Amino acid sequence: MHQNPQQYPQQPHPQPPAQHYQPTVIVQKKGNGCLKAVLVGAAVLMILIVVGVVLGGRGGDSEVSLTEGSAKTTHAAKPRKTQVAPGVGEVVKDGRFAFKVTKVEKGLSQVGEGFTVHKAQGQYVLVHLTVKNIGDEAQMFTDSAQKLIDTKGRTFDADSGAAVWLQDSNAFLENINPGNSVKGFLLFDVPKGLTLKAVELHDSLFSGGVTVSLR
Repeated sequence: MHQNPQQYPQQPHPQPPAQHYQPTVIVQKKGNGCLKAVLVGAAVLMILIVVGVVLGGRGGDSEVSLTEGSAKTTHAAKPRKTQVAPGVGEVVKDGRFAFKVTKVEKGLSQVGEGFTVHKAQGQYVLVHLTVKNIGDEAQMFTDSAQKLIDTKGRTFDADSGAAVWLQDSNAFLENINPGNSVKGFLLFDVPKGLTLKAVELHDSLFSGGVTVSLR
């Protein structure tokens, strides 16, 4: 006997159970991380050491250079002996003449006597000296080649017009033969209150001259 298929409804085919998929999780091993950290730290340490050596080397070079430079500077800065100009009573030489200043008078308002009297514009200064010819030929001594210097650096000419009339001046165109010497004085008309510094003596108008301190 045949059964009617409609009497028995068709049962659905059983479905396989659904599978649940879990995400894959990658787990890093702790050992690799520690190794990388150690390597990085070592590299940084090496860089710091290299930088420190370089900087330290440069600092050492600078210190040596500074020390050497200081030593050279100290050597070059040694004080020189100051040359002191000869003074009154000392013999000095210029060209064919040797000079010796023996005395200095100042503060004179006039010089001479009678018709030879000359009054100073300021004050007269008399520089007494001895002049000797140390050359091989006669040489003319003249006061116009001589200079008086004050502490301000100013120079003053001798008063030849007044000196020529004074006895024993021997400063105006006096011809001196080799080996001979004359005694006389130089006459200067300078302002009152002047502070003397030196006298500059020459054997001629064109000589270099020599300085005698009057201080």
